[in-house]
Amino acid sequence: MLLDLWNNNRMVAMLIAILVVVIPFLVYYVVEAKKHHPKGLISAALSNMGERFGYYIMNAVLLLFLCSKFGISDEAAGWIYSVFYFLIYVLSLPGGMVADKLQNFKGTIITGLVVMATGYVILAVPVFGGNPGAVPMWVLVLTCFSLVLIATGNGLFKGNLQAIVGQMYDNYEAEAAKKGPEELALAKSRRDSGFQIFYVFINIGGVIAPFVAPLLRSAMLKLDGFIYNADLPRLCHGFLQNNLKADDMQNLTTLAQGSLIDGGQVGDMTTFCTSYLESFNTGVHYSFIASAVAMILSLVIFVATRKVLPNPVKKEKASATNQAEVAADAKEIKQRLYALFAVLGVAIFFWFSFHQNGQSLSVFARDFCDTNAIAPEIWQCINPFFVIVLTPIIMIVFASLSKKGKEISTPKKIALGMFVAACAYLFLIAISVVNGYPSGEEFKGLAEATKEAMKAGPWVLIVTYFFLTVAELFISPLGLSFVSKIAPQHLQGICQGLWLCATAIGNLFIAMGVTMLNSFPQQWECWAVFAGFCLISMGVMLGMLKWLERVTK
Repeated sequence: MLLDLWNNNRMVAMLIAILVVVIPFLVYYVVEAKKHHPKGLISAALSNMGERFGYYIMNAVLLLFLCSKFGISDEAAGWIYSVFYFLIYVLSLPGGMVADKLQNFKGTIITGLVVMATGYVILAVPVFGGNPGAVPMWVLVLTCFSLVLIATGNGLFKGNLQAIVGQMYDNYEAEAAKKGPEELALAKSRRDSGFQIFYVFINIGGVIAPFVAPLLRSAMLKLDGFIYNADLPRLCHGFLQNNLKADDMQNLTTLAQGSLIDGGQVGDMTTFCTSYLESFNTGVHYSFIASAVAMILSLVIFVATRKVLPNPVKKEKASATNQAEVAADAKEIKQRLYALFAVLGVAIFFWFSFHQNGQSLSVFARDFCDTNAIAPEIWQCINPFFVIVLTPIIMIVFASLSKKGKEISTPKKIALGMFVAACAYLFLIAISVVNGYPSGEEFKGLAEATKEAMKAGPWVLIVTYFFLTVAELFISPLGLSFVSKIAPQHLQGICQGLWLCATAIGNLFIAMGVTMLNSFPQQWECWAVFAGFCLISMGVMLGMLKWLERVTK
């Protein structure tokens, strides 16, 4: 039965297969959290999962959607994506400042969810301005406005929920300290794994979300008598704008004829291109309704369980009689903040390299990999799938080392993560050299038969995402844990916001990946840039290792 389903609809079969594997892991994480972690972890994780599910629906298709709807270049869409991704994270800093100032973390989170839902509702409306082949500028402005709303709401939500989880473990460790040093040590050892569980729930939403838009888009195309093809939107826009080259015109004719379900003949090419673009993009618009619903579900979960979640505490004013303690405390805070900024500098380069999943890796999947049966956006689910499957293995390894007295410090884990991230791009360098891949622009101009012969199998994406996911598990959840360890009590929200700001800075430049992929003479040169950044960052982290380990003790 599953084989028949695979043959009829590979995307649906792939989703079912992933869910069969993921559900037992989900049960494991729930049981683990309830047995060995503070009350409220699952509530916070579920609320975050709903928000991330809605976000990843949009994130999986954003760059390719901007290209297919507005007919803009990969580079232009990449910079819109980069600025949006920058805002998503940088606005977490003012979001944290608002919550710290008002001491109302929960109210700030609720406001953020409402604002995000509003942005997704606007994005869900299939506005074309009269002609899907020549969408006017005001529609692009409206789309960008909805993205700003989503980024603003995310800024109010993301860092503040992480601050609540950090406070959860502060309280948990304080209770353990009352029972003795052994209980305290055990409680402290669970903070990293707690943030890993919290992070896994983010990815449970992320593993399903990339299927939503492609499935709706394919359903809409089928309803209108078309078959999905990743190259057609670019060619249709080029035809309607009268800027297709002779080779591209031949490719359009071939692909248009093959896209008709009934096997008939394409009549007027203008009518075909206009109809195909409208059908192609309307399905994606409708997927954003699911994003809005996910925000509402996240809001309901958070409101229903907020009583079990702690409020990050405000630091009490010191009395005038303990000036020595105040001075010592101020010195310790400075050391902690210096360590935080040092790790943030390394994190910038990791996120610049890692978040290519929505940029150059999406374009690579669309143009250089065989994704006819399964849309290029779908392959982004491999990353969250690996997060869910690999996290318990990594947790078990770290716990085993800890029991043997060989615990790996959080800063050392981050350095190892940078090396693994470099391995992903070293692998892509090898693939590009072996296959002789030219620049993206040169590749697009080749005949369809030539391109098909040169395309790599989807296994290349799977291996790449495997390396990047392992790196992510060494850096992202443990980075959150690191911040929660060293952040002063009265700066919890701001420090989590600073971590997200480092992510934002890395994200601001991720569009360079698409530019390099399309413009560098040989594709391997693009991947070499990312590998170099990762290896240099690893070296810097190792150089600071002893100092960072001393500060975090």
